[in-house]
Amino acid sequence: MRRIIPKVAALVAIAMLALAAPAQAQRAAAATEAYFEFTDITRSTAVLKLTDPAKIQHARDLVSGATTDRPHVLGRIIKRSAPYNPRWSYHYSPETVDFFDVAIEVCDATMPYVEDHLDEAGGAFLPGLVWCPWSSRLVREVPAP
Repeated sequence: MRRIIPKVAALVAIAMLALAAPAQAQRAAAATEAYFEFTDITRSTAVLKLTDPAKIQHARDLVSGATTDRPHVLGRIIKRSAPYNPRWSYHYSPETVDFFDVAIEVCDATMPYVEDHLDEAGGAFLPGLVWCPWSSRLVREVPAP
C-alpha cells in the first residue's frame, strides 16, 4: 500500500501538468494577440487582430489617448471573413497591419465600399489588396473571440 500511494500521487501530478500546459500556451498566445474595433466615416465598425507587441502597444496608446501619432489603419486584406470580424467578407491579415498619418489615395475606401466591390479588390481597386481607409480610427480594444 505504501508503494501505491506515491505512484498514484506521481500520476496525478503528471496529469495535472499535462492539463495545465495547454492553458499556459493559450495564455502566452493571448499575450501576443490583441483585437481592436475600428470605425470609418460611414460609422461602420470592424475588428482587426494585431500580433506584433509594438503595434499592440501603439493601438492601446491610440485608444487611451496617450498618442495621436499614426491614428489610421492600413494593411493587406484577405477576401474572407474571420471569426473575430464576422460582419464583413474580408479582414486584415494580422501580420500586415500598421498605422499611418497620410497615405496614397489608391488604397482609400470605406468599409461598405470594400464589401460591395470585394470582387474587384486586388486589381485597379486596392492594388495588392492593400487597404488604407483615411477616416479609420480605433475605437476600443475588444476581448478575444
